[in-house]
Amino acid sequence: MPEDQEPKIIVDSDWKSQAQAEKARLAEEEKKAAPAAPTGEPAEASFAELLRSIAMPALMYMGQIPDPGTGKAIVALDAAKLHIDMLGILEEKTRGNLTEEEQTELGGFLRELRMIFVEISSAVAKAVEEGKIKPMDPAGETPPATT
Repeated sequence: MPEDQEPKIIVDSDWKSQAQAEKARLAEEEKKAAPAAPTGEPAEASFAELLRSIAMPALMYMGQIPDPGTGKAIVALDAAKLHIDMLGILEEKTRGNLTEEEQTELGGFLRELRMIFVEISSAVAKAVEEGKIKPMDPAGETPPATT
């Protein structure tokens, strides 16, 4: 190909600056959305942190968050119910003493946890009914296999 017919690459500096700005904007959004890396320092004590400290085990016991020790999901509805009930007691005992924001946050936690609990309970009951899983006896032991 003769030199005058070779394709020419034209770099549009405006396009390049737009692409760089978009890349920077996306990186900033990703940074904001990503959870902060643990710094080894304890979280600051607050009402929101108290709510999270009670809600997180409830989520874990409903299989929504893997067990940190094993990395596996746990479904222990009695333990999940205990934590949900503790938030209910907190709501009852603090009624009239919370800010509107605190009351909204507590109510939101309770609604979400109760909704998940009903869904998981229904799924477990259906699995037991279909014979996919075996129910546990009240002592917490699996019943002996029947032949």
